Amino acid sequence: MKKCRARIVSKKELCEGIFDIRLRTEIAKDAKAGQFVLVFPNDPSRLLGRPLCICEADGDELRIVFRISGLGTKEISGISEDEEIMIEGPLGNGWNIKAAAGKEVLLLCGGIGAPALLQLAKKLGSQKGKEGGPKNVKAVLGYRNAPMNTFLAGDFENAGAEVVIASDDGSVGIKGNVIEAAGEKDIDCDVIFACGPMPMLKAVKSFADRKGIPAYISLEERMACGVGACLGCVVKTAAKDAHSHVNNARICTEGPVFEASEVIL
Repeated sequence: MKKCRARIVSKKELCEGIFDIRLRTEIAKDAKAGQFVLVFPNDPSRLLGRPLCICEADGDELRIVFRISGLGTKEISGISEDEEIMIEGPLGNGWNIKAAAGKEVLLLCGGIGAPALLQLAKKLGSQKGKEGGPKNVKAVLGYRNAPMNTFLAGDFENAGAEVVIASDDGSVGIKGNVIEAAGEKDIDCDVIFACGPMPMLKAVKSFADRKGIPAYISLEERMACGVGACLGCVVKTAAKDAHSHVNNARICTEGPVFEASEVIL
């Protein structure tokens, strides 16, 4: 884990309120799919970093895709190319890529949860058909409505995933949520990787339990310190923590990725 200044290589607004920023930083070489970074606004009155998932890491470049959700992310979205910003990371654990070996893989992406799964899709796509890689990779991406808001869908296709799109109102793709879309397409799988809003993840966990399929979920949660010190981002767990002897885990350190059977949502 490092804290350093990163230079903005490029910035664009993918759709209203959702920004795509590429950073040049030494942190990129250590980043793994599913981890996150803390991005610190330059305004000194905002002391805490904003936890943003790593969308892609390649060489010395790190890509973050995020939605404006408050004053901190609004300030970050306003930073210009060639400016610098303080970041810390990589933080948290990542996706269990070994769990995909020889499996039919299903990626379930709900809205702004999609960026957390793109690097995984790229990794699995590059391994597909090889020894230790997955048999196949399918991605169901869920959006609210208009076709113009299907950000990152093309990136998942370029990563080698078979993409299915769902939307709440049916204005693009299949009408319904990602689980309904997977059912309509009759998608079979051996393992699930999912990120999205909590109601979606609860449904994924329930679906995986019924089917007896292992599922790995990335929890989106407000964080303060991001390094496990403040205990501000805990989730109930099925087993007691060996250190604290309570049924809790810190999303920022033990997560954000958990096997679904480990947590109580």
